[in-house]
Amino acid sequence: MSISTLSWSALADEILRGHQLTLEEGLSILHSSDDELLDVMSAAFKIRRQHFGKTVQLYQLMNAKSGLCPEDCGYCSQSKVSDAEIPKYNFLSRDKLMEGARIAAERDVKTYCIVISARGPNEREMKAVETIVPEIKEKYDLKICACLGLLSSEQADRLKACGVDRVNHNVNTSAEYYEKICSTHSYADRINTLNAVKDAGLEMCSGGIVGMGEADEDVVKMALELRDLGVHSIPVNFLNPIDGTPLQGLGKDLSPRQCLRILALYRFANPNSELRIAGGREIHLRSLQPMGLYAANSIFLGDYLTTPGQTAEDDYKMLEDLGFTVTKTEEVSVGSA
Repeated sequence: MSISTLSWSALADEILRGHQLTLEEGLSILHSSDDELLDVMSAAFKIRRQHFGKTVQLYQLMNAKSGLCPEDCGYCSQSKVSDAEIPKYNFLSRDKLMEGARIAAERDVKTYCIVISARGPNEREMKAVETIVPEIKEKYDLKICACLGLLSSEQADRLKACGVDRVNHNVNTSAEYYEKICSTHSYADRINTLNAVKDAGLEMCSGGIVGMGEADEDVVKMALELRDLGVHSIPVNFLNPIDGTPLQGLGKDLSPRQCLRILALYRFANPNSELRIAGGREIHLRSLQPMGLYAANSIFLGDYLTTPGQTAEDDYKMLEDLGFTVTKTEEVSVGSA
C-alpha cells in the first residue's frame, strides 16, 4: 500500500479493516512532516478510539530489587557496567510491597508491577513472589505484572499458578540492533522468555526503548515484531540517558514531535494492544505529553525504577483536561466514550 496515494485517515481505516502495517508504511509515519503531524495523530486516535474509547489504564512500578544486576544492558542504571548513583538493595520486605500495593489501589491503578534487577529470579525470589502475589490480590483490586528477567518454562508456570496476570519482558529494540546494547544475553533469550510466558497462559507485556542510537528501521521492526508475537501490552520508553550509563549521551535527537510519531507508529502497528507511554515521557514529550494519549491508552503513574516521574496529581489533571476516563477494565463501550 502506497502512502502517497492514501491519507493517514484512510490508512487507519484500512488497519481497522484488518490490514497489517508494513515496514514501508511504518517508515512513512516516522518520516511524515510536521505539517502532517495532527493528521497522523488524528488517524492514530481513530484506531485507539475504536478499541479503547477515551479510557486510560494506569500502572504503578515497584522496584522490588535495585541494582546488583550482572547484565550489561547499556541503557540501564542498575547494570554491572553502570556507575550511576542509585539505591542498591535485595528483594523488598513483605510490608514494603504491601504498602506499594495499597498506594496503587488508592490511586485507582489497574496493574501493580513488581520488578527486580537480575538476569533472572533465584529460588528465594521466586518463592517471595509466590507468597506476596496472592496476598496482594486478596486484599486489593489489582492486576499483577511481574518483571523478573529471563524465565524458564517452569518459572513461568509457577508465576501463573500463584496469580500473576502478566509478565513484562521487553525486547528493547530490533533483533539486528540488540547486540549494540547488550552482550550478556541475546535477543533470542528474550524471545524464548516471551514464548515461555505465552505457553504458560500469561499475558505478554513487552516493548522497548527508543533513542539508543538505532535507525528508524529498527524502531519499525520492533513494532512489527511485537505485533507478530501477539503482545498484549506494549510500553514505549524514550531513553532517559542517565549519567553513569554507557548510553548517557544519547537520545538528544528525540523531539516531542518525533515521539508522537513513534507512538502513532506503534498504534498503527498494534491496533488493539494496550499501548503505554512509559519511561522518559516527561523528558522527551514535555508539554506534548497529553497528545501522546491520542495514540496510547495507558501510562505509568508516579516514579519509574530509579528515576522520578511526573506527580500523580499532575497526571490526574492531565487526564481530566483531556476528557479521558481512568478504567480498570478492557470492556469499552465505544459509542458512549
